[in-house]
Amino acid sequence: MTLSDFQDIIYEKEENGLCTIIFNRPERRNAISKLTFVEIETVLDDMEQDKNAKVLIITGCKEAKAFSSGGYVSKDYTASIPRKIRKRLDFSDIVEKKLILKFWDFSKPIIAAINGLAIGVAATLPLAVADLIFMADDAWLAFYFVKRAIMQESGTSFLLPFYLGFQKAKELLYFGDKVTAQEALRLGLVNTVLPSDKLLSYVREQALRLIPPTSPSFSIKLMKKTLHTYFKDILSKTMDLENKNDLIVVKSEDFRESVRALREKREPIFIGK
Repeated sequence: MTLSDFQDIIYEKEENGLCTIIFNRPERRNAISKLTFVEIETVLDDMEQDKNAKVLIITGCKEAKAFSSGGYVSKDYTASIPRKIRKRLDFSDIVEKKLILKFWDFSKPIIAAINGLAIGVAATLPLAVADLIFMADDAWLAFYFVKRAIMQESGTSFLLPFYLGFQKAKELLYFGDKVTAQEALRLGLVNTVLPSDKLLSYVREQALRLIPPTSPSFSIKLMKKTLHTYFKDILSKTMDLENKNDLIVVKSEDFRESVRALREKREPIFIGK
């Protein structure tokens, strides 16, 4: 894939070293597809090869009024993807282990600017890959996996207990309730909460603080590598289990009921099978 092939994201590069991924599918509230993940992977490769690229910011387009509404599923969407790109899609890797580990090895700082609702994978992805997370005061997170009778993703089975402890992590995953920006800040899931109209300007200011001459980026690169190395194997094994169990639950009666309920715009009635 080349940068000109992008359909789901906008990729911006600036002379000052700032790079930005903008989820750009407002018609589906920036829902993330398999194609989105391939495009993100292409950005990471481009930035690693570009010595001038120093920091990556990830956010959602304003038109969507969302960071991302989660995973995108459509019967016919795959057919619209060019064949050369379709070959790169791995539908067995439900939790996107390949991409998460690529992020984990990425040598440059990543900042997530959550500027609206972030549901499912859109909530877990920043926790898995961002070095810093800043959030608009009117944004919110939701780990809605339980409402769809599926597994949590992106290594969250390890990361949430690591961040919060087992009891709070289980509460968020078992009930799937919304987490407001202020609650996310109190729990330590994000670094700062700001008024929505000040979020991106603040994020840019913080990003520039990580770039020479203000900051020794080579030292930060080694800091990140040292912080991540010990936990990489744990994260990898966790995502293997998430993938394994997701392949089981998508065959369950409860999952099929969740799909019907979503289509019929009602609450699901689960039977525990």
